[in-house]
Amino acid sequence: MRPTRNSAVFIEGSILRHISVMSASSGAGLLAIFLVDFADLFFISLLGTSALAAAVGYAGTVLFFFTSIGIGLAIAMGALAARALGRNDTDQAREIAGSIAAIIIGISVILTVLLLIFAPVFLTWLGAEGEAYDYAVSYLRIAGAGTPFLMLGMSGGALLRSHGDARRAMNTTLSSALINAALDPLFIFGFGWGLDGAAWATLIARITLAMVAWRPILSLYDGIARPRVGRIISDFTPVFAIAGPALLTNVATPVGNAIITRMISGYGTEAVAGYAIIGRLTPLAFCLIFGLSGAVGPIIGQNFGAGNIGRVRETLVKSLYLAGGYVALVSLVLFLLRWPLADLFRTSDEARSLLFLFCGPLSLAFVFNAALFTTNAAFNNLDRPFTSTLLNWGKHTLGTVPFAWLGARFMGAEGVLIGQYAGGAIFALLGIWLAFRLVDHHAPMTPSSPVILTERLPQSPFSNWRP
Repeated sequence: MRPTRNSAVFIEGSILRHISVMSASSGAGLLAIFLVDFADLFFISLLGTSALAAAVGYAGTVLFFFTSIGIGLAIAMGALAARALGRNDTDQAREIAGSIAAIIIGISVILTVLLLIFAPVFLTWLGAEGEAYDYAVSYLRIAGAGTPFLMLGMSGGALLRSHGDARRAMNTTLSSALINAALDPLFIFGFGWGLDGAAWATLIARITLAMVAWRPILSLYDGIARPRVGRIISDFTPVFAIAGPALLTNVATPVGNAIITRMISGYGTEAVAGYAIIGRLTPLAFCLIFGLSGAVGPIIGQNFGAGNIGRVRETLVKSLYLAGGYVALVSLVLFLLRWPLADLFRTSDEARSLLFLFCGPLSLAFVFNAALFTTNAAFNNLDRPFTSTLLNWGKHTLGTVPFAWLGARFMGAEGVLIGQYAGGAIFALLGIWLAFRLVDHHAPMTPSSPVILTERLPQSPFSNWRP
């Protein structure tokens, strides 16, 4: 059967090709967000005050925590709606979408109120002080007001994907990113609002995200029913049966970031500014790795469902190879660009030292993060999601605190970063060992059907994008 653009494509070709194409497709929408975040900090750096970049670092650490909660709720939206649509039960899908949307609105409003009230407390916990503290409070309260729109937009994108509308789901992310990129220089420089201008641009971008995501759901798919109190209560258990583990796993990362930010803050504003630059540069440079974690899961899950454990092992092995090669290539590029990057952000003193460290040998250690992303995807699709949760929390607590503390004791701010990656490497290696052990445990299974990978594979990461 000749595949059409809007039908599933059945492929039995190279696993490595599938992983590469799907990773690129998955990372395309993320790339737009990471690129805007990077540009956002660049515009702020042009104002010439390290306290402003440090404020973005502090505020971003807090906002990342709330974003991670939104990701967990979006996962529940996509999973439950997709199951109902897979049974051709559109009424059930509309009901569950209405319930989850109501739950998200309730939770996000409560979290936003807490964020606006306790923003100074959160920033104090992170070690913010002086000018950086004042700037961060203002930025956090403006940008944080968009949290309900962010969570609704993310869940709307997940609902669009459950309807099979990958193009519109990607467009939600791209629209938000383009709005943010356009408004940043206008508000920061044109209106002279400085850092507050960047915060207002972020707020408007989050509102745009929600509007673009939910417009086709309401007008094209009629994809949501009016929520009813009884239905919301009955749906609470299945929603958090999925969202709970996802929340636990996702929240570990911002907790780890908060610990490192607190340690780095002891070395001054310049150090925090440098760490903020690294925090924006890392996801942009390693965007394919973040896409890889979302691409590997379906391949492993489908082959596991077909009983072909050999292909599961092959997928895991080649994903690790791909991650290693990509990290090595990107690390070389970062090393060659370390001086231009330092000059681009007008870094000096400790900020420049940290950036040079990351763009030198330390970026190579991101391969361990990539390995943990990959093995977590394997555990989630081999019915061991709690293993992912334990590894993530282990990495960001036991793999962070003692190693970063030792690094700080002997090497200062640079030692904090080195210690963070050293502890992460231990849990990554543990994850690899556990993943292959789990695969070997299932090895006696006999394939019950031919291995068929079903995915919509665009010709390029942007082939489904339309302006």
